[in-house]
Amino acid sequence: MKLSIIVPIYNVANYLRKCVDSLLAQNFEDYEIILIDDGSPDECPQICDDYAKKFTNINAIHQENKGLSEARNTGTRAAQGDFIMFVDSDDYLQPNVLGALMEQVEKDNLDVLRFRYQNVRESGEVFVPHEGMKTDYNNYSSKPTDGLTFLNECMWVQCYVVQLIIRRELVLQERFTPGIYFEDIDWTPRMLLRAKRVASTALVVYNYLWREGSITLSQKDINKMRKQLNDKLALIGKLNILGNSVANRRWFDGMISGLVINVVGIIASMFYDERKQYIKQIQEFGVLPLKNINVAPRAVRKLKLINLSINLATWILHKR
Repeated sequence: MKLSIIVPIYNVANYLRKCVDSLLAQNFEDYEIILIDDGSPDECPQICDDYAKKFTNINAIHQENKGLSEARNTGTRAAQGDFIMFVDSDDYLQPNVLGALMEQVEKDNLDVLRFRYQNVRESGEVFVPHEGMKTDYNNYSSKPTDGLTFLNECMWVQCYVVQLIIRRELVLQERFTPGIYFEDIDWTPRMLLRAKRVASTALVVYNYLWREGSITLSQKDINKMRKQLNDKLALIGKLNILGNSVANRRWFDGMISGLVINVVGIIASMFYDERKQYIKQIQEFGVLPLKNINVAPRAVRKLKLINLSINLATWILHKR
């Protein structure tokens, strides 16, 4: 079997059918769909079983709730395909795109193929979030390169797992870290450093749905924000260590800069009374001064201010 599509599922009954139907509406036959019901409390378990009974290439797996990372790990262990693709259960693919993707993978003997995505509202409207506020530094060249070169020359901050088709051996070698936000940023560079042939396609394949209640849009709950802050701090430390292991750490420096700028903003706006402990942690990572690599133009002023004084930067942002 050529391809396994892994779909982690939790509490998305209103979106799941559209997701699975899009996976079936493809011009490619040698693939399986693995539905991982991660202890979903709604109708999702029954929906999964209904699809598995109706289609021979769909496998439904049920487990107690363990989170997105463990659901992906479960799907990886069950996968039979030479390559793996991850699709989130509230998103969906464009029709008839898998054939072109797998043709490029096989023609160029790739370990990883990245494709384009687009943001969509629940109405189906395609839109650009924060238009004009950031620059896209991604390079979608179809020329194969090694994973480190791909990170440094082709990838910006959007290192989303759902944009990739990946050789199964690479996925098996790098496990998703359970219980964290931003698991893609943690996992993708580790995987890519193992890859020898990576390329992109300009083809728009993936529709990323913006909806209330999703992980990346749940910004109001204070406990979630504290968890996100702590996970970002841990991620800065991990990326710094991983960056020290490679000959050219350009991508890691750029990603760390963006994360630190974001973290300082969160501290200033929501956890200012606890700033000392968080600022000390950033300083102990040894990532200052920040590098101005692939930093969005609107964030350069904050970067310069942090490099001048992280304490002053936090105070000024708090007073705004």
